[in-house]
Amino acid sequence: MTTPIASIQLIVFGSRNQTDIAGVLKEVATAGFPAIEAGNMFLSFGEDTSRQLLAENNLQISGAHFGYGDYADPAKVKAHIAYAKAIGCKNLMCSGVSDTKSVQGYKDSAKLFNAIGKRMAEEGLAFNYHNHAWEFDDLGGVNGMEILAEETDPELVKFNIDVFWLFYGEQDVVGFIEKHANRAGYFHFKDGRAKTGEDGKRRPEFLELGNGDVDLKAAYAAAIAAGAEWAVSEQDNTLLTALEAATISRNYLKTLGV
Repeated sequence: MTTPIASIQLIVFGSRNQTDIAGVLKEVATAGFPAIEAGNMFLSFGEDTSRQLLAENNLQISGAHFGYGDYADPAKVKAHIAYAKAIGCKNLMCSGVSDTKSVQGYKDSAKLFNAIGKRMAEEGLAFNYHNHAWEFDDLGGVNGMEILAEETDPELVKFNIDVFWLFYGEQDVVGFIEKHANRAGYFHFKDGRAKTGEDGKRRPEFLELGNGDVDLKAAYAAAIAAGAEWAVSEQDNTLLTALEAATISRNYLKTLGV
């Protein structure tokens, strides 16, 4: 078993991804991460600038994350593939489906994902579906992730497994990783809690790695057994500075051996 490479999703830096990407990447390097995961914001800097910024900070790019709408647009798919290849990005992630409330929405999306996964595989890239919690909502005896697993080819559609959203969706985190080990190489390590507000509604609270309720040690052990290649820290927001949050999460990953 090999040790996965640590990476960080840039979402924790908020709007600075648009206004101060050079400063963001310097802080990523300062926190000790050897790689980043980016999203749409990285496209605006162009291939040459992106490569230069990564090289200046001795960073790799583990993946790029886009919404379902981008993958439903052939022109954007073509552009994302070209951009990923140009900057050395092997993994592309997708969040969402055409209709999260219907079985048919997942089935239609699965068909699209198979086609895109095939195209990306031919280009030397990997297509990964990123789960949240709503894919586990009941759709009449079946849930969205079950449909995607059944309707997609595991050789073409991999899973970017987000351990927090499994936890928040009240799933067996380790069991899910073990069940889908043939699709699992790219992991989001996210921590937090499920909180109920004064209005009675349940909401996620995102925290630095090691500060929440997710059993990250068990999740990591399962990820290693599944052949994890990337362990990506993701935190949607923080009450600390982004650098402070990133440093805490990086240090926690080190305790796991990453």
